[in-house]
Amino acid sequence: MINAIWFFMIVIGIIFAIMDGRLDLINEVILEDTGEAVAFAIGLTGIMATWLGLMKIAEKSGLIKAVGKVMRPLIKFIFPEIPKEHPANTAIVMNIVANMFGAGNSATALGLKAMEELQKLNSRKEVATNAMAMFLVVNMSSVQLIPLTVLKIRADAGSENPTEIIATTLIATGISTIVGIVSCKLMEKE
Repeated sequence: MINAIWFFMIVIGIIFAIMDGRLDLINEVILEDTGEAVAFAIGLTGIMATWLGLMKIAEKSGLIKAVGKVMRPLIKFIFPEIPKEHPANTAIVMNIVANMFGAGNSATALGLKAMEELQKLNSRKEVATNAMAMFLVVNMSSVQLIPLTVLKIRADAGSENPTEIIATTLIATGISTIVGIVSCKLMEKE
C-alpha cells in the first residue's frame, strides 16, 4: 500500500511540474538530492556499524550482562513473564542501551533479535504477547540520553550547536517512555 501512495505522490508531482512548465526542476532535484541521500545513508551506516560493533564488544566483555543486572529490577517489572536467564532479556537490554545512546538504526537489528527471542516464548504464535507489545512501546518511545543520529543530522546541516537539543530530547523521550509503559500496563491482558 505504501508503494502505491509513494507512486501516486511522484506521479502527481510530475503532472504538476509539467502543467507548471517546470519539468527541469524535477531533473535538478533528482540529480542533487539522490547524491545527498546516498551520502547521508553512508554516514548513518558508519554510525550503525560502529554501534553494532561496540554492542558486540560490550556483550562479549560482559558489560551488557553487568548493565542487565543493574537494569534487572526494571526489566522484571516491565517484562514479568520473561524468565530470568532467557536470551530475550539480553537482547532487550542491548536494544534499550543502543536507543539510549541514539543509535536508532543499530537498535533496529537488536530489536529484531529481541522480538525473535520473545516469539520463542509465545505459545500463540499469531498473537503478540504482553511482553512483545511492551517491548514495542519501549523500543518506539526509547529514552534518548545522547541522540547521535539527530546530532549528526544537525551537524551535517551546519548547526552552530548541534548538542543543544540533548536536554529537551531526554525530557521528551523520558516522558513518552513513562506514558507508554503506564498505558501498556493498564491495557495488558492476562
